[in-house]
Amino acid sequence: MKILPLLVTLLLTRLSFAQHYKPRAITGLLGAFGAEVALVKQSLHRPKTVVVDGVTFTTGRIGKQRVVVAETGIGKVNAAMTTALMLDHFRPRRLLFTGIAGGTNPNLQPGDIVIAKRTIHHDYQSITFDQKPTIQTRNGVSGQMNPAYFPADSFMLLRAQTIARTVAFEPIPITTRPPTVLTGTVVTGDQFISSSQKVAQLRREFNADATEMEGAAVAQVCYQIQVPLLVIRSLSDRADDNARRDMLSFYQTAARNSAKLVLAIVAGL
Repeated sequence: MKILPLLVTLLLTRLSFAQHYKPRAITGLLGAFGAEVALVKQSLHRPKTVVVDGVTFTTGRIGKQRVVVAETGIGKVNAAMTTALMLDHFRPRRLLFTGIAGGTNPNLQPGDIVIAKRTIHHDYQSITFDQKPTIQTRNGVSGQMNPAYFPADSFMLLRAQTIARTVAFEPIPITTRPPTVLTGTVVTGDQFISSSQKVAQLRREFNADATEMEGAAVAQVCYQIQVPLLVIRSLSDRADDNARRDMLSFYQTAARNSAKLVLAIVAGL
């Protein structure tokens, strides 16, 4: 049994009523673990904690924008669950996901930013009713096939590309140039990638620019509920054989770079 599709089906059944209500003027901000959301929480004006089914959400303001922030936990199931709870309880108008990733584009280095134009599950495959293999997930409520690649919200994507030119990102000491920003493809799977061979495969099969463990799960929930989403990732490593060592050395700087861009986007909304 596929755990993630089953969980998404159960959560979306609970959430289906939300499609009949107008979203509130609030922006949802998500990250997988502490360092990814710490800067965002520190930037909140008049923060307030709300616990929903054991998950802690923090509300407040960034500039004039009302926001709600949550740490999803690592992995697709955790990310889908927290996203669904946020959509159900707060009904935000839009979501942004901030965090780190491993680079799979050979032209990128740690510290660089990837704004996800699209996300995809790289570890998902199923069989259709007519016995054909597919990498497309299925909407558990409507029964319709989802797209293989989940597109970013076009408005937030354009805004992120514009705002990124004004943000001063932190360089990582081992890199040879200042951080750059690329709009590309982010792939998601329930595994930490630390293999040059796997990097080559992800690049070949998906033209992946970065790999992580939550983005496509959040994108699938948002796509099915029709909530605009943008995923932003800063590279902590190259997902190669040295990925674990590099990630532990550079994830805090990478997390801050991603959070800086998200905060700048929200402040300008």
